Amino acid sequence: MNARRRGGRQAVAKGASAIVERSRRGFIGAMGTLVAAPALLLARRAGAAPIARSLSFEHTHTGERLALTYAMGDAYLPQALDLLRRFLRDFRNGEMHAIDPGLLDQLHRLATVTGTGAPFQVISAYRSPATNRQLRERSHGVAARSLHLTGQAIDIRLADVALGDLRDAALALRAGGVGFYPSSDFVHVDTGRVRRW
Repeated sequence: MNARRRGGRQAVAKGASAIVERSRRGFIGAMGTLVAAPALLLARRAGAAPIARSLSFEHTHTGERLALTYAMGDAYLPQALDLLRRFLRDFRNGEMHAIDPGLLDQLHRLATVTGTGAPFQVISAYRSPATNRQLRERSHGVAARSLHLTGQAIDIRLADVALGDLRDAALALRAGGVGFYPSSDFVHVDTGRVRRW
């Protein structure tokens, strides 16, 4: 292959790479809408009408957005769970961990009871051991065995729901722990034992 053709291919590859990088956020959002299609098709063939459970997020630190159906009826969608694992990663170092589907169900119920039309604003979700250690060195309020370490906790807020109302809705669910952090403008929810702070 001559140098001119090789250079042209490299330029095309670089251009394609830039397009992929710019559209990565859009791609993640688009994939969220596609992952439910196979389960929905199978359910329609079986004559059932499964109930879809969907969520939407925006990450306050990365700027990424994600809207997807994560479950159809009793079935969690593996592709959706994988997208959520990536989206809810430790934003400080990129480490990922499976997210507890029960936490997703808790968020879905919160969205339903609050009547929100806004995405969940994510402050923190999965937290790697290294990040948890760093945060513990800076603050006494970070638990050594935080449920963030196991993908069972998330810190959130909603643009159209008062923080106190979000806390009260989470407490009313009695689905796990609820922490209220008004000075930092978020509510912590997890799938651990029912408790509050």
